[in-house]
Amino acid sequence: MTSTAFSSPPFQFPVPDFMASDSAPDDDSYCPSPAQNPTPTPTLPPAQLLNLSFNQDHGCFAAGTDLGFRIYNCDPFREIFRRDFGPRGAVGLVQMLFRCNILTIVGGGPDPLYSPNKVMIWDDHQSRCIGELSFRSEVKAVKLRRDRIVVVLVQKIFVYNFADLKLLHQIETIANPKGLCEVSHVGPQAVLVCPGLQKGQIRVEHYGSKRTKFIMAHDSRLACFALTQDGRLLATASSKGTLIRVFNTLDGSLLQEVRRGADRAEIHSLAFSANAQWLAVSSDKGTIHVFNLKVDSGSLEPRSPSESSPPNPSGVSSLSFMKGVLPRYFSSEWSVAKFHLHEGLEYIVAFGHQKNTVVVLGMDGR
Repeated sequence: MTSTAFSSPPFQFPVPDFMASDSAPDDDSYCPSPAQNPTPTPTLPPAQLLNLSFNQDHGCFAAGTDLGFRIYNCDPFREIFRRDFGPRGAVGLVQMLFRCNILTIVGGGPDPLYSPNKVMIWDDHQSRCIGELSFRSEVKAVKLRRDRIVVVLVQKIFVYNFADLKLLHQIETIANPKGLCEVSHVGPQAVLVCPGLQKGQIRVEHYGSKRTKFIMAHDSRLACFALTQDGRLLATASSKGTLIRVFNTLDGSLLQEVRRGADRAEIHSLAFSANAQWLAVSSDKGTIHVFNLKVDSGSLEPRSPSESSPPNPSGVSSLSFMKGVLPRYFSSEWSVAKFHLHEGLEYIVAFGHQKNTVVVLGMDGR
């Protein structure tokens, strides 16, 4: 893990009622009970990393390996606990529910612990699965909030009530092999974004107002997108990887467009800061870009100059005054910070809880 200067103290998220445990910890300092592994193995080979994911507040992250899964705290960086299930215990996807004892895991790798077609609900207090959701095809992603479980298949998305696992909604999408989907986790009503039925189209579900909004975000296929915590702002990138667009999810309007670069790149990760002032982008070029956003998620109005950063905060080209004469490239908004890592590796990014820090996780285990 790389923490780059450019997280609040840990808290214990309340466990959903149907999974409540008398031994639920009050904070992150608890010592999880030893797991009852399906196949105890005294000596295990080094684990191969299969999946990385941040929790909802970006204070922790989970790692799925070919032996099981591990949970880490971001700041200070430390391993909280691990569950190793042996040579046939690969976990391809693992998703935390804030910092509570409930996780979802999906089998993966050459020797999966569970079928890749199942979402298993794991209670770490009991060291066992307490529920499962089965599907006819491979699960591509799982997203959690306190009242919902969202399961993403290659061309369908299922939304369940967390309390009783009742199916609430089904959504058909264009082919979605990456499992692209995001859900807000702040506020009583969920906002969900996913690919639509057309190339480059975003579908936005506002469950509070029971409205669906479609946004034609790009001409080419979607590569990545991210939501603010409240679900009001959406950042998108296409397979070209040159431009990042920021939309208002309420009306679908384009609020800002920023440029990562001129050459094509595969965007691996997008992340808003908690106050939606910054946007971080990682790509296969081995670079992390940080952009200054002009729009306040709370009011959806441009920020005042006093809230902006030092000189040329938005990274606007000095030739932008010639917009309409020179090609569009010269009037682009560029990043205000850029970090170089190893090219060709996959990195995911999030903003740390400490001011002006970016947390970077690499699939090489660093």
